[in-house]
Amino acid sequence: MPEIDQIVRSKRKTIALVIQRDGALIVRAPLRMPEKAIREMVAQKAEWIARAQAKMRANPPIAGTYKFIDGEKFLLMGARHPLKIVKNQRANLTFEAGTIFLAEKAHPRAREAFTLWYRKLAATLLPGRVEALARKHGFKPGKIRITSARTRWGSCSSTGTISLTWRLIMAPPEVIDYVIIHELAHLDIKNHSKTFWQAVAVLLPEYKTHLAWLKNNGQTLDI
Repeated sequence: MPEIDQIVRSKRKTIALVIQRDGALIVRAPLRMPEKAIREMVAQKAEWIARAQAKMRANPPIAGTYKFIDGEKFLLMGARHPLKIVKNQRANLTFEAGTIFLAEKAHPRAREAFTLWYRKLAATLLPGRVEALARKHGFKPGKIRITSARTRWGSCSSTGTISLTWRLIMAPPEVIDYVIIHELAHLDIKNHSKTFWQAVAVLLPEYKTHLAWLKNNGQTLDI
């Protein structure tokens, strides 16, 4: 039977199996589901789990190892999309139908083109998500900034400014939400005390799963 690394209980009605990038098995289960029932479900899915773990444990590219060649895959919102180098494209980099198109003329500056593209996407999408989650949970942040930070996913200033690195746009949506909620919680609690983490847990009960994902996969969120 597959080993369960963590069971995350919440008010959900169904059970879900999540295989992390390092192969760890996270089980999301209803609050009152007996552990015996959870383990029976995991046992039934043993073959699927084994295949998924083998696939996820394959080493993903990390920053600085990209070659920018046809077919190479790049992260966007947690999914990997293939690159296609094309001629006669005016824009340096475009995205359509799940494929990233890089103009041949821009290939010598591919890393720069990707960085600019990711940053523009982050500036377009992340502020709106901050505002949506702030409204949902009753927060009133100040300004929202997109940064180029490498060692901090986000921060909250003493004046209420929420800063997020553009690299977050490469992460899965639920991980992005975790970082945003983490920073929103800092509007009320400026430290990382037990009280702070309890507040985060109220807002996002499964936050530990997303925090673990960042610890295991954060090095891949770069270009």
